[in-house]
Amino acid sequence: MLQTAPLPVRPVGQVLMLHGGAEHGHQPVDGRSLALRRTKAMYDAVAPRLRDRGVVVSLLRFSVRGWNATASPVADTRTALDTLAERHPGLPVVLVGHSMGARAAAWAADHPSVVGVVGLAPWFPGDDPVEQLAGLHLVAAHGRRDRITSARQTRTYVARAGEVAASARFVDMGRLGHYMLTGIRRWNEIAVTEALEILDVGTVTSRD
Repeated sequence: MLQTAPLPVRPVGQVLMLHGGAEHGHQPVDGRSLALRRTKAMYDAVAPRLRDRGVVVSLLRFSVRGWNATASPVADTRTALDTLAERHPGLPVVLVGHSMGARAAAWAADHPSVVGVVGLAPWFPGDDPVEQLAGLHLVAAHGRRDRITSARQTRTYVARAGEVAASARFVDMGRLGHYMLTGIRRWNEIAVTEALEILDVGTVTSRD
């Protein structure tokens, strides 16, 4: 399900936010999902700031809880990107994902409207593909107290992505953990500032 905040008067770009999940799980995601609620809280906090800069902000609820063998969230992300492209033709998109949502963002980054990915405490296995990030911008923010996903693997992934991406950067979030419950203002600031920076580039360099 795709939720979109009130639109800016003159849209110049879009942010699509993707929540976390689990490695396995076929249960439908509903409003009780803590992963969804965490990203929804961020969405509610940052959408007005982004709207003031001309950015359309949307939040995707994945169909099921897990990544699973079929990479379920990736198909959901591609469908949402198609919908946003129909609603707002030509507007570049930055994908902002937490944990599993960051992995889905990276996998779906080859969609024609995407100009960059911002991963927050991302689940980036070091051997995941990076070719789909060619020519795009990647920012990955990870705390050293994360015990759910690996900051070390994220660094490895960012280094590999840097060989093909227009830019790839790791942001050390210090002693923060995985769930964005501590340091939420810092996480929100990363989401806003990095998305805006990418869109400032993306409005010029987005692909046809």
